[in-house]
Amino acid sequence: MIRLLIADDRPVFREGLKHVISECRDMRLVEAAVEGGSVLDAAWSAEADVLLLGDVSVPPPKILDLIRQHKRGGAKPSVLVLGVRDEEEYAIRVLRAGAAGYLTKNHSPHQLVEAIRRVAGGRRYLSPGLAQKLVFDLEVSKKAPVHEGLSDREYQVLCMFCAGRKFKEIATELGLSPKTVGTYRNRILQKLHLKSNAEIMRFGIENHMVR
Repeated sequence: MIRLLIADDRPVFREGLKHVISECRDMRLVEAAVEGGSVLDAAWSAEADVLLLGDVSVPPPKILDLIRQHKRGGAKPSVLVLGVRDEEEYAIRVLRAGAAGYLTKNHSPHQLVEAIRRVAGGRRYLSPGLAQKLVFDLEVSKKAPVHEGLSDREYQVLCMFCAGRKFKEIATELGLSPKTVGTYRNRILQKLHLKSNAEIMRFGIENHMVR
């Protein structure tokens, strides 16, 4: 029996997941959580095999930190991230952070069940469409996306600027000083060859980083 923990703050989405799970004889829901902190508490206390991590009350970039904390805490559930965004670079970072799988928001119930079973079995899973895009990108060009050269923290700050967040908001959310956020912004501008926040926003739109 595969025991599942759902972490998502959208009631309708949670109910949809519960319905899909209820139709699988080899799966059982053991707990649900909706906030970032409670997700970790639940993961460390619940007897679950797979954590289905969707939209919770932390911005998408911070989900990377949440996954790392989960892994460092030695929690048993393997993490399957559900459709925070379709962007390939983000999916890669999610896997590098320690997630076992990534399923885009356009997944079907069949794909969800397949992903859960694969992750529960100790394997990795990536949505077929996203996997094909990654393979195609490698075949067409060996050049990596320019923002792949950013550190994870720089990538977090970039995503938040792309979402229109202000310096003080980003600093508060990430536990940094505004001056440190400014330093990360300058590094981002330098590495991406950009000159202003407006160009950062345009970069985010062109690279599908804005939800």
